[in-house]
Parts: sequence; C-alpha cells; structure tokens
Amino acid sequence: MTSVGAVARPQLPPERLRSVAQAADDVGLDELWLWEDCFLQGGVASAAAALAWTQRVRVCVGILPVPLRNVALTAMETATLERMFPRRVALGVGHGVQNWMAQVGARPASPLTLLREYAEALRGLLDGNEVTAAGRYVSLDAVRLDWPPTSAPPIWVAGEGPKTLRLTGEVADGTVLTGGTTPDAVRRARALIDEGRAAAGRSGHHHVAVYVPTAFGAGATQRLAAELHHWGFDASADVGLAGSPEQVADGIGRWVEAGADSVVLQPAADDPDPEGFMQTVGTGVRPLVA
Repeated sequence: MTSVGAVARPQLPPERLRSVAQAADDVGLDELWLWEDCFLQGGVASAAAALAWTQRVRVCVGILPVPLRNVALTAMETATLERMFPRRVALGVGHGVQNWMAQVGARPASPLTLLREYAEALRGLLDGNEVTAAGRYVSLDAVRLDWPPTSAPPIWVAGEGPKTLRLTGEVADGTVLTGGTTPDAVRRARALIDEGRAAAGRSGHHHVAVYVPTAFGAGATQRLAAELHHWGFDASADVGLAGSPEQVADGIGRWVEAGADSVVLQPAADDPDPEGFMQTVGTGVRPLVA
C-alpha cells in the first residue's frame, strides 16, 4: 500500500510545528516528514514534540546527517522515541550537505565510508547487541543500549549517487530519495538498491520514499516553477506536481509505478498556509491514492 506524506519544512519557526503536526494528524496523513537542515530546527527535538502532540501519524526525519552525531547518541535517541511512541517514528540518516558539514568542522574525507560504518553500528545497537567497532570513523568499545527498542525500528538511509544507492541496499531497510527525483530516476535507484541487496544477500522488501515538490490552488503552476528554479531543478522534467488534489493524486501514480512506497509531498518554503497544505493532502489527495 502506498503511503502519502507531507513535509513540515524547517523554514517555519519552531513554534509553528504544533499546529502543522496536529493538522497532519487530524486529516489522516500516513507520514509527517521533518528535515534537519543546518542551521534550522533540530530533527530529534522536533520529532519528539510532534509525536507528543499527535496520536497516529508516523513522524519521519529525513535525514539526520551522520557527521554531526555520534552513532551511540543516534541509537539512544531512536530507541527512546521508539519505546515512547511504538511504530510511529522513523529516523533516516545520510551524508548531510557537505558544505554545511565543513562549516561545523565535521566534513569527512570519505562520506561513503562513514555512512557504511555508521549504518552497520546503528543496526547492531538498535537490535540490542553489544557493539565493538574500530573503523575509520566509528569507534565503539563494547557499547550496548540499556533501553533498546522493544521492536527494532527500520533504518532508512538517504541516497543519490550510484555508490550510495548501492550502499543503502546493502545496509539499510529503506532509502530516502531527494526532491527532484523523476519517476525514471526512481526506477534507476531501485535497480541500484537491488544490486546492493543482492551483493549483501538481503531479502524482504526495501522501502523507498521520495520527496515530490508540490503546489495546490490558484497559481500552482507558477509557484511550482519558482520552487523548482530555487532548487536548480529542470522545470521541463517530471520532478513536481501542481494543480487540484485530483491532479496531484493522479500524478503520484507515476512515482508509485516506478517503485516508490512513500510519496512525500513537499511544499514551497514560502507556502502561506502549511496547515492548509496538510489538510489538502490528507483530505483531498490521500483518499484518491490506491
């Protein structure tokens, strides 16, 4: 079954998150997504608050940049939220924006090596194991969580380039694809993920989530074009959705057919009514998506 989500973008002041999260919960959205963009809202603090303010919506952070966080801390935070709010949280991890990582003195020489070591250690910790690691970046000496999650949550990893996408297939339970990913790019990503899974001997379903820039209502086409220009996306490519809820719901099918399990609608940073965006997605789009 396809999950339909929406992003509460961190350009909103943190005090606005409560009403946006509650709007997403009230209208039956499957997923509320948060970003930990430098230097805006913290992903874990925002997720904890959103979970406490809501009853059913799944809260996903896509993503926590691994150079900023010791893996033991990420495991502790994830386990704490999972025990408090069972099966309602998913914290994704990824390289982070390398320029931002350089700003805070945390840019690794080999982001791919760091991500591999990190994801493998995180999996072991969330499974309740004692983990010892002596990698290039991740160093743990007999670390075990005292309060592991009662049911280990999935580990989602963000990927874009071929090497990272293969890695997500090897070490992760799901992959987060950035905005600007066309349906054809989802198909190519699925193939690379499957290569990684085959190399690692992994079985079972691998969840793929993709962000899709979206605009509703009057002037939606123009507002979407401005948003795509802001991100440097090719406006002639199939990278966004605009129009009525019916048109957006119909368009979501292209990403689903390409292999996306979660389609996460991404409003513009200057969307004047983020609560209304959640309501439109939940009441106008979600019921039309099979």
